[in-house]
Amino acid sequence: MEQLEIIEKERIIKTCAFTGHRGLAPDFNAERLWDELEYVISRGVETFYNGMAVGFDLLAAEAVLFLKKKYPKIKLVACIPFYNQERYYNDTDKARYARIIKEADKRILISDEYSKDAPLKRNRYMAEHADVLITYCKKNSGGSAYTVNYFRKIKPFHEIIRIE
Repeated sequence: MEQLEIIEKERIIKTCAFTGHRGLAPDFNAERLWDELEYVISRGVETFYNGMAVGFDLLAAEAVLFLKKKYPKIKLVACIPFYNQERYYNDTDKARYARIIKEADKRILISDEYSKDAPLKRNRYMAEHADVLITYCKKNSGGSAYTVNYFRKIKPFHEIIRIE
């Protein structure tokens, strides 16, 4: 009997979401983030969903905006969990947030007011709209871990790229 060859087509990916911690460890590898962004763009990602939190999110958003100069087709979607999200950010992060919001291609406001559920709703929205997830998650609890687990649950065969 002749052996059949199974050819698996590479999954088409068009959208990517980010999730990560507010605090970045001293050994955080920003270069790895850039490499992974170039990788997913080369595979077809054009839309990036970002939760706009301090730390990993803002860094990833800035990287996407910078890469737009090289890849003008890519888009940044700012997913804002509630109105005035940035009010507790320090002055430097407030300025970064304002610049990113201004340059984002689209802004999605999940809730008009703060609630404990607003960040989780934002995270679920991003996971539901993403074909791939780029994460900086070093703990098994918290919002980033929740998002990774939710993405894995609803899209078990989709790719999760971990930045260590």
